[in-house]
Amino acid sequence: MKITQTRENDSLTIAVAGEIEAVNADELEQSVLGSLDGVNSLTLDLKDLEYIASAGLRVILQAKKAMGKDKSFKIINVQDDVMEIFEMVGFLDIINFG
Repeated sequence: MKITQTRENDSLTIAVAGEIEAVNADELEQSVLGSLDGVNSLTLDLKDLEYIASAGLRVILQAKKAMGKDKSFKIINVQDDVMEIFEMVGFLDIINFG
């Protein structure tokens, strides 16, 4: 898994490439949750994400919760295989996909 962060003012985009599995989900969690100070808009760019396990789904839910209702959180550029996983677990109802 490769994580790249791009910050502009109070907007943070985190691009994730490869696979998010139980063995590396903690790295993603630390990267996301540790970078939210002063962030009002968080975007996860999953263009190069090939697979996400339940541990990765948990990290996404934590990020959404950390952003709260008054801040922006969205996921963009999701590959079809990963989108199928999001659909199966009901993420389409609770997360903004832009």
